Amino acid sequence: MMLNPTQRFSDRVADYVRYRPSYPPELITFLHETCAIPAHASVADIGAGTGISSKLLLDAGHPVIAVEPNDAMRQAADQWLSGYPNYSSVAAPAEQTTLPDASVDLVVAAQAFHWFDREQARREFARIVRPDGFVALFWNIRLFDGSAFLRGYEALLRTHGVDYSAVAERYCGDAEMQDWFGAGLRHIGHFHYAQKLDFDSLRGRMLSSSYVPHVGHPKHEPIMKALKSLFDATAQQGRVDFEYDTRVYVGTL
Repeated sequence: MMLNPTQRFSDRVADYVRYRPSYPPELITFLHETCAIPAHASVADIGAGTGISSKLLLDAGHPVIAVEPNDAMRQAADQWLSGYPNYSSVAAPAEQTTLPDASVDLVVAAQAFHWFDREQARREFARIVRPDGFVALFWNIRLFDGSAFLRGYEALLRTHGVDYSAVAERYCGDAEMQDWFGAGLRHIGHFHYAQKLDFDSLRGRMLSSSYVPHVGHPKHEPIMKALKSLFDATAQQGRVDFEYDTRVYVGTL
């Protein structure tokens, strides 16, 4: 049985904080310049996790309320972002944020939208965003091809991952986002992004994924052995390029 989405990452918080990527700087430029979203716009970051997207928005000048149902992830975000006076968080799911009606200028979901009930989340986002506000959905999609490393990484996940086939490739494409936003879709952006990882960082990045077996699982040692072999075969100057297509969709509801 697949673990409840709100709890899938509870035992992976440390790796998530250390090894998950942020987002390309072009994304913030896109929101501010192409989409004309003011840097002071208040934000509800839905499914904020450990605070990666919240920090990106805080650094860009936005007041942020992080909405996250997973206690361990939210507490990690609170600890990391405690120095920002314009940061706060609430323990709630995307479909019932507990935020007041029309209370924020911008609703965002980063790397989390595929876990939501889409229709319930749409109604909730429409409720909490101001009438002239926007919704921005964005995520990093790991590339499956383009290099020997990327192809090999995908192959070892399919061989050794736990429930990988059930959760892989669940990110929405342009057509699905057009359908979700309807006539309100205003902008679509695609950006290339990459992490350069040594083996320890690559291992941590892998273990931050909910479908990768942890220590003690029968598949843990085989996947770690396969990862080391792949790294040794494909690394250049002690690093591999872990590449993404960052997608962002902005519109009104």
